[in-house]
Amino acid sequence: MQTLLLTASVFSSCCARQPLRIAPPRANATQSAWVDLHPQMEIHIQNACYRDGAPKHGIDGYLGTETARFQVRARGIRLLAVENLLKPHPREQPPVQELIPESQRWYADYRYFYAIVFNHRENIRGSVLLGGGSLEELDRLGATLLTDPDSICSGPSSHCTVFPEMCTVSIEIEIIVNGVPRSVLSGSLLASIVSGAHQIEVLRHKEGGGLLSMKIDSAEPGALRIPLIPGDRITWN
Repeated sequence: MQTLLLTASVFSSCCARQPLRIAPPRANATQSAWVDLHPQMEIHIQNACYRDGAPKHGIDGYLGTETARFQVRARGIRLLAVENLLKPHPREQPPVQELIPESQRWYADYRYFYAIVFNHRENIRGSVLLGGGSLEELDRLGATLLTDPDSICSGPSSHCTVFPEMCTVSIEIEIIVNGVPRSVLSGSLLASIVSGAHQIEVLRHKEGGGLLSMKIDSAEPGALRIPLIPGDRITWN
């Protein structure tokens, strides 16, 4: 994995300026097919619901859209909220909060795949959440998923959740912008937040405690291409 080398002020006993290495979210070579999930990331699910017996796409039979938010923890995934739950609920579709079953909410590591084609499902394309006990296990399961997805996700797989075609899933993080909480898509860069700003400060939690302070001049080439991570506090003049 490549890292981005920045010069930052570090709050420590020595109070000296030193290089800070910031690793962007781990993703595959295309930077689009999948992303590893980390604590404090959120999984936002919007699932379109249809009348029993109606096709599960298009407008005919559409009843409404349910929404669920899950938070990635140090180990596992926790349901945060459910909105617009239909009552009575269509029998042919599970409620949105059950799209990630309990059996998949207790893994150490997770990887989200944006689109997988399943040959045994009439070439249906869906996004997939993969869970594993370690990154090594995710690497092994993910490699098989990309070449033979039905072997990983067929049957009652405890490692794999396949989201329905009419389901929209986004991976988001929460940051603080000038004192106001804000959710942004995972992988967003500082440039998407501070357009037009000049002197910028990013406060970031260090592993093991404490804060890193990054003083950034937007006039410097590439200065705003810092990948945002959960909990970043961003201010500017």
